[in-house]
Amino acid sequence: MKLRFKLPAIIFCLVFLTGNGDAQDPVTAPSNHQISDYQPTANRIIEAGRNQNDSYLKLQELCDDIGHRLSGSESLERAIEWAQQSMKSDGQENVRAEAVTIRKWVRGHESCELIEPRSMKIDMLGLGWSVGTPSEGITAEVIVVKNKEELDSLPDEKIKDKIVVFNFPMPQYSESQGSGYGTAVQYRSNGAKWAAERGGLAALIRSVTAYSLVSPHTGAMRYDAETPKVPTAAISVEAAMMLNRLQDRGKKPVVRLKMEAEDQGEAPSANVIGEIVGSEKPDEIVVIGGHIDSWDVGQGAQDDGAGCVVSMEAINILRKLGLRPKRTIRVVLWTNEENGMAGARSYAARHQKDDHVAGIESDSGGFTPQGLSVDLEDEKKEQVALRQLMEVLKLLEPIGATRAEIGGSGADVGQLKALGAACMGLNVDGRLYFNTHHTWADTVDKVNPKELTDCAITLAVAAFVIADMPQRLGDAE
Repeated sequence: MKLRFKLPAIIFCLVFLTGNGDAQDPVTAPSNHQISDYQPTANRIIEAGRNQNDSYLKLQELCDDIGHRLSGSESLERAIEWAQQSMKSDGQENVRAEAVTIRKWVRGHESCELIEPRSMKIDMLGLGWSVGTPSEGITAEVIVVKNKEELDSLPDEKIKDKIVVFNFPMPQYSESQGSGYGTAVQYRSNGAKWAAERGGLAALIRSVTAYSLVSPHTGAMRYDAETPKVPTAAISVEAAMMLNRLQDRGKKPVVRLKMEAEDQGEAPSANVIGEIVGSEKPDEIVVIGGHIDSWDVGQGAQDDGAGCVVSMEAINILRKLGLRPKRTIRVVLWTNEENGMAGARSYAARHQKDDHVAGIESDSGGFTPQGLSVDLEDEKKEQVALRQLMEVLKLLEPIGATRAEIGGSGADVGQLKALGAACMGLNVDGRLYFNTHHTWADTVDKVNPKELTDCAITLAVAAFVIADMPQRLGDAE
């Protein structure tokens, strides 16, 4: 069944840029038109975005000028101020920072050293929310296990008073299975708990990546109330494999782990918001966004500086073209995604009475866009939304972002699912994403400007059509 929407042919000659860069003229439409009638508008967005947009410039300003943005840090506060000024300069409406209280974790000085059978520095990064070690560190023999099952099979005396090393390899990326991240990240999340339950003094995790050049990957871990809190860190793939080889040959590797990590309690932060206000239904909202915080290594360029700047630039492309949809498009840059989710939870609580029609999150890097996944609380509406989304994404055939599917949306925008919104995630060619994820190498030079531009265009087209079409995404005609 073809879906019908309201859009007149004459509007395409009425919405050309008039020179002031302000989106004053709404797109209006009579009945009996289809989503495909948005193709001329989509083509204008594609052409304008590819001719000139500031996605890569904004990414440089955010990452080169400010740097990494750990929750509670001065650099994150600078980024929050930068985002507001940038959107105000672009002419966006209702630009503001909404206060969020987060918990502040700091890394401090840290090191890991092989003591036996020889002296060697082990490249490491403490995991977010880990406790620190005593000032003299923890020096102990390691016990290397390949997975949780092997740990469970060992007697307590093999584990007690040792540092447990989890040498679980993240599977290589495949077209059918994706990155394999989900199977490996459980060791980062739970390794310290699993080690402590068996009497381990600390846990070292093989970094969650299928590719490494002696590059440890950080990320968040968690404790529970019933288990002692022991320090935990990620070590490079190469170091984990070496320790495993030493153990396999009957050696008894000894390491010294030092970490000053600590939870410093509550701290202020903020989400950043900017809008194009809808012309007919301003109280109905389509959210697009990413998270503005990052880990305290690298520049947070792919994770998630890219998602922030393409969301900011998506509405900037629309504004410069004079395109104002019926519904409001709201850019939200969430804080504290990496180690707390306070920004997304605060936003959902503060705006629970807002009428959220849909939300799109970009948090997979600024790679070649492939399409959108959609997730709705109501399964019947989800199927309707999928069919509608297939039609919307056909408009993006010139850049190849045409794949619509049922699937997860994103950690931040997913908080709107319970409020009835159609939650979507921007899917990209993610084969290289976990090579630099949460490392010192997540820097601007890893981002391709053309691919970043196409992400901004994808968000601009999808958000505009979803915000403009007569019925809500997921509602039958």
